[in-house]
Amino acid sequence: MAETDAPSPTDPEADTDPDAIPPDGLAVAVDFAAGRGAGLDLGVSCGGGGVFFVAWQVAYLHEMADQGVELAAADRLVGTSAGSIVASVLGAGHLRRFFKEVSLLSKVPKLLGALAPAGDLHPSQLRARDAFALAADNDPDTIRSIGHAALAAQTPAASVMARNVGVILGSRTFPASLHVSCVDTFTGERCVVTRTTKVPIARTVAASSAVPGLFAPQPLGDRRCMDGGVSGSGTHLDLLAGARRVVVLALSDGSDVTTGMMTSAVGSTEAEFDALRGSGSELFVRTPDAVDVAQLMDPAAVPDAIAMGRRQAAADAASLRTFLA
Repeated sequence: MAETDAPSPTDPEADTDPDAIPPDGLAVAVDFAAGRGAGLDLGVSCGGGGVFFVAWQVAYLHEMADQGVELAAADRLVGTSAGSIVASVLGAGHLRRFFKEVSLLSKVPKLLGALAPAGDLHPSQLRARDAFALAADNDPDTIRSIGHAALAAQTPAASVMARNVGVILGSRTFPASLHVSCVDTFTGERCVVTRTTKVPIARTVAASSAVPGLFAPQPLGDRRCMDGGVSGSGTHLDLLAGARRVVVLALSDGSDVTTGMMTSAVGSTEAEFDALRGSGSELFVRTPDAVDVAQLMDPAAVPDAIAMGRRQAAADAASLRTFLA
């Protein structure tokens, strides 16, 4: 994987730039021309979208598996935010167990609510949350300002979220195929964590899921990292560019976006899909039939998300089976 062009420890410029971060292999510039998925037969991207989208994706993938369409053996799984949880569970082979747990928790919204704090936020949390929600682009200055607000927010300790995520995952296994996105709060760089970077899976997923204002940025080495969706992409398809086939589970295909929000500009999602196709990849995209952005972190939306995901998967099974053939 290509890194950003941060100066190396032996570079004279490293001594003159007080803000420079020594290369650690985490920062990966977005570049579809790099062909990072070249040689892969199948890639799967599980996108971001809150508790609602965790439930939808798990239900969709579980129903697909029941229909005999398995995606767990994909050559590469890319997970962002909510999708980092789903991709981790999928790659570790624990999808069925996790589906049962999500289905059970959906009947007790207060338990899910402990993992998705949406009310009684401090002013500093509201500032960070709104800075992200209202961001109409992914300009580096925009991302850094969100990151600084996230660092300043009065959230529960980072260790709390990492511990909760560890319980959710139920395993310390870091799947070899898994690539997880997050964002450096200070530099605004997009970071990609894999098993080779030696960051524990719970900490990695907690970083990718650290919605600004709701959760504390996570320490990854010398960095403090937040939600991967703050980069301007919820799917990070450049990490699959050049793969023969790519399945994308995304909150939106961009067709319904009329104003920029959550660092995604109008047209950016369509541009990302086009860039992936331009790399030579065949693309299968599925989004939920209905999405209420105001309910993405609402545990009460989970039962409907599960039903919707299962229904759509049953309808898609034949076409996805053909796509994968």
